[in-house]
Amino acid sequence: MKYPRPENVTETDWNAITEFLYDLELKGSSPETIRSYKSNLRTITKHLNKSQLSIITQDPETLLQILSYLRQKTWRGKPLGMKTIENYFHALSSFNEYHLFYGKISGNLVPSFTKRYLKQYKKNGNGAKRKLISVEEMALLINSTIPVVEKAIITVFAKTGVRRGELISMDVEDIDWHHGRIKLKPKNKRSNLDVYFDQETALILQRWLRVRDGYVVDGEKALFIGDKGCRIGRNIVYKMVVGNAARVGLHDSVSDRLEDHFSPHCGRHWFTTHLRRAGMPREFIQELRGDSRRDAIDIYDHIDHDELRRAYLEAIPRLGIA
Repeated sequence: MKYPRPENVTETDWNAITEFLYDLELKGSSPETIRSYKSNLRTITKHLNKSQLSIITQDPETLLQILSYLRQKTWRGKPLGMKTIENYFHALSSFNEYHLFYGKISGNLVPSFTKRYLKQYKKNGNGAKRKLISVEEMALLINSTIPVVEKAIITVFAKTGVRRGELISMDVEDIDWHHGRIKLKPKNKRSNLDVYFDQETALILQRWLRVRDGYVVDGEKALFIGDKGCRIGRNIVYKMVVGNAARVGLHDSVSDRLEDHFSPHCGRHWFTTHLRRAGMPREFIQELRGDSRRDAIDIYDHIDHDELRRAYLEAIPRLGIA
């Protein structure tokens, strides 16, 4: 993959970033991870280059300057969140670790810097929890959503527990209608690639596919497409979910509290919590979420997928989707 040099970034710094991005590709990092690291490092480098500083040479004063810049930076008129700032420094630390491994720098100051200045982000000292809505609220959210593509996307998040990148990468051919499941693309964070769906989800997906056929571009395999008939993007999916949640009072964009925000990932939280409340065994939930198996007893415990599908259909909440 080619990475054209952005404006206002020196050739030396961009070459160093490009080397790191190629290394991520070789390690098998997901496209979402590479895209995020590229964006974050580009933003940091543009700021440093304005002051005749380089991302390659970092000292405590440089890191403080980056932190000050990020705390003043806004997105959609709001200051960056604590987690977002932490992600910038995580990208910077990974960049440093690559160059440290190959002997191009002598050390990585970012871990000790974040421990000193971002420790409140790491510990999440305010006890904030991701928003969890009730079955009735999820039913309201989905049934009040008018555009069929948005209704289908929110339904898939709720009924399968997939992550945003996993949903975006779904193709039409990945759907196994006979067994009621979708085969996901391999991702670093996921072990089991099969997710199941119920009759409610099948009906809304079929309804969406009839609409999709009207404006999909030739050769496009993506299950979910945008207005131009091509695979939908991450930001569009986010806006769809958040916009509909805000409309029914489930998302407060003004609040700084995590529990007042409803994002695509809240569908995964909803999926996990309500399966557990329905009495599904922990190992079944773990398998449906695609979590890595850590213990030896988990690794050698082979799950019967017919049994898993039956348990899923019994436990997944019915939402009366119309």
